[in-house]
Amino acid sequence: MLQIYNTLSRQKEYFRPLHEGRVGMYVCGPTVYGDAHLGHARPAITFDLLFRYLQFLGYKVRYVRNITDVGHLEHDADEGEDKIAKKARLEQLEPMEVVQYYTNRYHHDMEALNVLPPSIEPHASGHIIEQIAFVQRILDHGYAYISNGSVYMDVEKYAKDFPYGKLSGRNLEDIVTDTRELDGQDEKKHSYDFALWKKAAPEHIMHWPSPWSEGFPGWHMECSTMGTKYLGEEFDIHGGGMDLMFPHHEAEIAQSCAALGHESVHYWMHNNMITIAGKKMGKSYNNFITLQQFFNGDHHLLTKPFSPMTIRFFILMAHYRSTVDFSSEALEAAEKGFARLQEAYTRLQKIQPADKTTVEIGDLRNKCQDAMDDDLNSPMVLQALFDSARAINTIYDQKASISSEDLDELRKVWKDYAIDILGLRLGDEMANDKSQMSNKMSAFNGAVDLLLDIRLDAKRNKDWATSDKIRNNLTELGFQIKDTKDGYEWTL
Repeated sequence: MLQIYNTLSRQKEYFRPLHEGRVGMYVCGPTVYGDAHLGHARPAITFDLLFRYLQFLGYKVRYVRNITDVGHLEHDADEGEDKIAKKARLEQLEPMEVVQYYTNRYHHDMEALNVLPPSIEPHASGHIIEQIAFVQRILDHGYAYISNGSVYMDVEKYAKDFPYGKLSGRNLEDIVTDTRELDGQDEKKHSYDFALWKKAAPEHIMHWPSPWSEGFPGWHMECSTMGTKYLGEEFDIHGGGMDLMFPHHEAEIAQSCAALGHESVHYWMHNNMITIAGKKMGKSYNNFITLQQFFNGDHHLLTKPFSPMTIRFFILMAHYRSTVDFSSEALEAAEKGFARLQEAYTRLQKIQPADKTTVEIGDLRNKCQDAMDDDLNSPMVLQALFDSARAINTIYDQKASISSEDLDELRKVWKDYAIDILGLRLGDEMANDKSQMSNKMSAFNGAVDLLLDIRLDAKRNKDWATSDKIRNNLTELGFQIKDTKDGYEWTL
């Protein structure tokens, strides 16, 4: 049976879904005001791994991953500018233009990493009515108060009836001690109370009517609301990064208990952080590397471009609850490891069966399943596959043989675990990726040739301004252009 580490109980527990054969899973998605970076890739791949394995085990999974497009203020606080509204103001765009642009780019990056799309991907801005109703339930139960048009959670009153801080291991006394009164938050009873609904300042460009004010929902409200809307008042799994444990997930628990009278989530799961030189990678620290920069190598910390599958393999090499410290050297090691795995898979497809098996292939399927059942231990799955790769290479080099039955099972296990569960593109899938890249390069080359053909026409017509503009601009982009008697040559 599958065991997963429940952050709430701080121990591994056997997974028993609320409804036999069905799983409801909610995972916190991105706030879409910038390109996804390696820190975003980790939860996406972690919970994609869980999603894939639950389906492999035969469960029908409803996987909800939200898009935060309103209410997430700077520094994850209750004051300051909305992150998306700020981006829109700086770029002179509508907020939803920013949202659409970065959501599209996030999807593109996830597809490159072979992350499966969720069953439902709700937007916070599309569920304002439901969030208002959820806030009203909390008010009706007496765990919130209205102040100057905003609505705040009364944490002290809530803590008298429910254990506030149980997920993160904090208690209210510690929170009170560690929380200082901040300027501009005097409309709260206590600085540790958090916003359920915020009255919009006149300059705030994202706001909706509510019974309390023209405003917008607090950041934590969207997940409580959309989780229960699509998965029910109780559901199986809630996932996200460890940095969301407090205050975001702690606030979610409080909101659900205050509104519903009970907790919604049975298993809380958190992936650990990606770090650079021991410090969390994130936009707030200005030390992040976007996924596109990894793919094209355009960052001073990178020695070269790295493929999406190298990034996925790098993340799967570590258990999801362990910290991963990034370095370009670590990625190069992952690239070599993935190449060895890919070579073994390719050789496995070319092996011809014999009458009998003369090499020890071990109980690969059980090793892989035991590792996955042990809290998604992807490093141990990879280790089992690498162990079997040695046997595959021995057979491929004709130093041993394998029967048809054993060969079919070996191929099936690699397909099940390396491709379907770990989500690695191997063999034909990798060839398709290379084919797509070849098609992109062909289009790229054609576009450059088209520009230089236009330049040739301009030169023949003595349109030197157009000719020089094309040459100069391409040169600035890194192209070297050489005129020849037959036309031109170019390199990048």
